[in-house]
Amino acid sequence: MAGGAPRRLPTLDEVAERAGVSRSVASRALNNAPHVSRAKREAVERAVRQLGYVPNPTARALATRQTGAAALVISGEDPSIFADPFFAQVIVGASAALEEAGLHLMLCLAASERGRERVAELLRGKGADGVMLMALREDDPLAELAEQAEMPVVFGGRPVGSTPRWFVDADNTGGAREATEYLLSRGRGRVATICGRLDTEAGRARYRGYRDAMLGAGVDPLPPREADFTEAGGAAAMAALLAEHGDVDGVFAANDNMAVGALRTLREAGRAVPAEVAVVGFDDLAVARVADPPLTTVHQPITALGREMARMLVALVGGQDPTPLILPTRLVVRASA
Repeated sequence: MAGGAPRRLPTLDEVAERAGVSRSVASRALNNAPHVSRAKREAVERAVRQLGYVPNPTARALATRQTGAAALVISGEDPSIFADPFFAQVIVGASAALEEAGLHLMLCLAASERGRERVAELLRGKGADGVMLMALREDDPLAELAEQAEMPVVFGGRPVGSTPRWFVDADNTGGAREATEYLLSRGRGRVATICGRLDTEAGRARYRGYRDAMLGAGVDPLPPREADFTEAGGAAAMAALLAEHGDVDGVFAANDNMAVGALRTLREAGRAVPAEVAVVGFDDLAVARVADPPLTTVHQPITALGREMARMLVALVGGQDPTPLILPTRLVVRASA
């Protein structure tokens, strides 16, 4: 009979250290979670073979336990953003899809340091089974946190300068191009754009659509007039456009809120819409139908955006690997253009 103490079994911490990953990533790799990169999964499998690691059944059960909740995180500074008609429709769609899957919806605003830390905790796998991220701006720290997340993350819209593995977005460039082409087809020769924030991918994509349409028609695009996606921002941007380019006869605003602000400024300036200046928005919110005059706009399926984000997240939590989704847009013609 051989003497000496029995051989100590290797631990999960040792597997993680050998693989060069965190303990949570090692655990998720061993439990076949879909949101672990191939390189990290292979490193963990190699470490398991080298060390002779045998998973503990109790630890495995804890690692695969679900919280029954999914979080919708919006990168913003104002809690009233959840009452914005756009985000309200996203919430309706996401909530319905999660309810079908038996998951609760958590709403988080990542504005303060405390808010960002709460989101970081969620992304480290504490308190939710998955996260949906929206309204990221350029160099937003949430984008980097999401890349390091130890849980499924679905993006609503794409971050600036990157294409995440899982996202749902609208055809922002195509919709903006169609809107601008429509203005040009109506004989408008001096078409400007109120482009929205250019530190967001939606703002940039919709400006690209405007620019593509103008260049495609052989017309020089006017410099973009940036605003903040609010009605007040649109009103101020329209005033600046009139001061700088008094002969503007068409405006594509990158969302309906800004378009309604532009209508207000034009009315106050005594400029008839659409006789003197035609205006087109983007989103097709309820405000577009009651605007004065009713707003021609690009319809994007906002409720479907929330629903498909949630469905994608549910698929990830269930071990599937869904493909990214870009939702179509269409022009809705009303009296403003």
